[in-house]
Amino acid sequence: MSAGSNSKLLKRMMIAGASAAALFVGFAAAPALTAQMADARQIVIQPPQGAPMSFADLIARVSPAVVSIQVRTKPQSAADMFSGGDLPPGFEEFLRRNPEFRQQRREGQALGSGFLIAENGTVVTNHHVVDDATEITIRTSDRKEYKAEVIGSDQATDLAVLRIKDTKGQRFPFVAFDRSAGTNVRVGDWVVAVGNPFGLDGTATAGIVSAKGRREGGSSYVDFLQIDAPINRGNSGGPTFDLQGRVIGVNSAIFSPTGGNIGIGFAIPADTASAVIDQLLKSGKVTRGWLGVEVQPLDESLAKSLGLGEAQGAMVASVRPNAPAAKGGVREGDVILSINGATVEDSRDLTRKVGGVPVGAVARFEILRDGRRITLPITLAERPSEQALAGLGDDQGAPDAPNAGGAGATRQAALGLDVRAPNAGDRERLSLQPGDTGLVVAELEPDSDLARKGLREGDMIVEAGDRTVRTAADLSEAVAAAAKDNRPLKLKVRTQGGRNRFVGAELKPN
Repeated sequence: MSAGSNSKLLKRMMIAGASAAALFVGFAAAPALTAQMADARQIVIQPPQGAPMSFADLIARVSPAVVSIQVRTKPQSAADMFSGGDLPPGFEEFLRRNPEFRQQRREGQALGSGFLIAENGTVVTNHHVVDDATEITIRTSDRKEYKAEVIGSDQATDLAVLRIKDTKGQRFPFVAFDRSAGTNVRVGDWVVAVGNPFGLDGTATAGIVSAKGRREGGSSYVDFLQIDAPINRGNSGGPTFDLQGRVIGVNSAIFSPTGGNIGIGFAIPADTASAVIDQLLKSGKVTRGWLGVEVQPLDESLAKSLGLGEAQGAMVASVRPNAPAAKGGVREGDVILSINGATVEDSRDLTRKVGGVPVGAVARFEILRDGRRITLPITLAERPSEQALAGLGDDQGAPDAPNAGGAGATRQAALGLDVRAPNAGDRERLSLQPGDTGLVVAELEPDSDLARKGLREGDMIVEAGDRTVRTAADLSEAVAAAAKDNRPLKLKVRTQGGRNRFVGAELKPN
C-alpha cells in the first residue's frame, strides 16, 4: 500500500473515530435518551401479503408452457408492402407503375407469443399474429420447433387457437385460465408477463394491474385489463399470470407513441378469452347474438330530456327491418336500460352484452319509452358478418349538403339555428320517403350547443320532444314546452344518407 493510500485510510479512520466520539459524548450528556434507545426494537419491515421477494419460482413453473410463434404470410408486391400512406407524395404511385417493383414479391413474416392450454399441443395467441398465415412454426422453451395449424380465429376479440401438428404422442406442459378473473382480479394485484418481445424468447416482466374495464384496446367485445408489466412488439398473444400461475389475461395491444413499452399494455381478460376459446375449439368460429339496431350513447342533456337521472343506457337511433329488435317491438327513440337484469351502461356495453347472449336465446330487455319502463322479450339471431352489416344501409359518405343560406328560413333563436322546408335535393340526399316530414337546418350558429354536438347544416329535424315536426310552428311549440319544464329538448335528427340520431338540445335563454 502506498504512502498516499495510508494517509487517506488514516484520515477516514480519524473521521469515523471522531464521529464515534461525538456520538459517545452525545449519549453521555443525555442519559435518559440512552435508556430510551436501549429499550428500542429494531425496525423490521415484513413484505405485505401477496408481495413476493422473487418471481423466480413462478416464472420457472409457467415458462415451459409459453411458446414463440413464427408466421409466414402470403407474398406481397413491393408496392403493396410500402403502401399505407407513410410514403412521400407520388412515391407510392411510382412503385405501383414500375414493373420491377410491381412484379417483385416478398414473403411476409411475423413474430408473436402464445401459450399451451392442453397437453395435446393446443396453443392460444392473438388473431393478428396468425392472420393470413401460410405457415406457422411453434418454438417451445426447450428450443424445439413444431409446425402448427389454425383451429379457429376471431377478429372481433383478437384471439386465435392453434394446434401443434405431428406431436407423435408428446405431452406438453400447459397452463389454465382463471375463468373468474373478471371478479377475482383487482387493481394493484401483481402480474407477470412471459413472451417473445422483439424475438427475445422467454422474456419475463412483472408489474401490477393498473386498471380494469379499459375500452381503448379497439374491440367492442372486450373490456381490457391495463397492466404496467412491460410488454413490447412480439409479446402479442402471450399470457399474463397472477401469483398462482393462472392466466388472467392474453396480451393484445400496447399504447405507445414509439411502438415500445411506456407502461401501458392491454390484456384480454381470461373470462372473456376462455369463453371465446371454448367456441373456437368447438366449432372453429364464434357466434354472437344480434339485436339489429343502431344505437347511440346518452349524454347528460339527452338523458335529462328523457327524464333520466343519469346518462346510463343505450338509445335506439334506428331499427333494421325484419331484425330481432323489429320483431320484438323495439322502436326508434327507445332507451335500452338492461338485459336480463344486467344494467346497460352505454351503447358499447349493449353491443358486448347482446353479443354474449347465445344465438336463439330469449333475452328480456328493459326499455324506457315515453317516460315509462317496459320489458320486451326478444329472441336474438346470429350476428351477420361485418361485410354483410356494411351492406345493410350504413352511410358510406354522402355528399355535403349545399349551403342554402337563410332564404325562406325561420329563426329558432333558442336552438341557435334557422330551419326551412326540405326541397327536392334534400329529399334525395336524406333518402326521404314520400310521407316523411321535417325541417332542414338552413343555418347553424357555429358556437351553439347543437353545433358542438355534431349537428350540421343540411341535417333535418324530424321530431322535437314528442312532436312530429312538419312546420316551424311545431318546432316552436316543442321549444316552448321544454323551456317551461326547464329541461333540454330531445330532437330526432335525420342525417345525410338517411340515418337517424337523437340529440339533447340545451335551450338558449330568451
